[in-house]
Amino acid sequence: MTETFTVNDSVELAVVERSSFVESRHAGSAIVLGTNGEVLRTLGDVTSPVFPRSAMKPFQAVAVMASGAALRGADAAIATASHTGTPAHIELVRGLLARAGVPETALACPAAWPIDSAARDTLVRLGASKAPVYMECSGKHAAMLVACQQNGWALDGYLNPAHPLQKRILDVLERFTGERPVVSGTDGCGAPVHAISLTGLARGIARIATSKSNSPFAIYREAGFLAEAVRANGWVIAGPGHSDSIVIERLGLFMKGGAEGIMVAAAENGTTVALKVLDGNLRAAAAVALGLLADAGAIARTDVAELLPELGLTVTGGGRPVGEIRASYV
Repeated sequence: MTETFTVNDSVELAVVERSSFVESRHAGSAIVLGTNGEVLRTLGDVTSPVFPRSAMKPFQAVAVMASGAALRGADAAIATASHTGTPAHIELVRGLLARAGVPETALACPAAWPIDSAARDTLVRLGASKAPVYMECSGKHAAMLVACQQNGWALDGYLNPAHPLQKRILDVLERFTGERPVVSGTDGCGAPVHAISLTGLARGIARIATSKSNSPFAIYREAGFLAEAVRANGWVIAGPGHSDSIVIERLGLFMKGGAEGIMVAAAENGTTVALKVLDGNLRAAAAVALGLLADAGAIARTDVAELLPELGLTVTGGGRPVGEIRASYV
């Protein structure tokens, strides 16, 4: 059976400290690429396959945009988002579908409540039900449907790996990462997900994050538009109070978390981090990624220090701070 790296192949990335006592440890692997794609640092095994989960969304979005769905600004950002379902997020998703003439019933992601508690409470008070449009991946699915509509591809079955859209996405993933996936599976939203190494993931994200919208090559122009959209619309990528949105808005990084402990982050100069926390917990992932970027000189340590208190890393006891979640790699 194909699998990701083991505990023995990983290193300690972060600890949870309570009352000066290390209560828990998070192991994993990480890689840092420099401005020219060179490997600056590796921690643990960065060659074994991992499912990128939602960190695959940038590649899916580029494929959609390069297939004729001319998404710009917030529309491009929602295509790569793991949104929290605020009214503003849902307006973007419904807007994509409406302008393309695609019915909301075509969304094949699971029905869900918004992650945002205020949005969820409002829907409950109105007597509404869970729906696919509120699911955190609905922006990606809406964008996929727009591309299908633009190309005359079937809307039904758009998540099938044999569908023209999914073949296009796989081609873009291979092109940007320089790897052919060793195994494919089904993501939580129902879309195909392809296993690649952290090295390939970092390489692919770096290429997207450093692409320019005036590139002479069409696919890199679209990647450039996506990178610009993410940096200019950080609120879209996750939502209020969530680390991806906070970091993008405050530090201007291209950042995307994924389920099961995946995190990618790229500075404007191209320095890029890709990591996986082996136990699947994302709570320390942003802190580790920011620490690695600061170590590489891509962002200022003072900026990271000012930002960390806003990322929900405080450990409390009796309603007061008694510790923290912090990066501990060496």
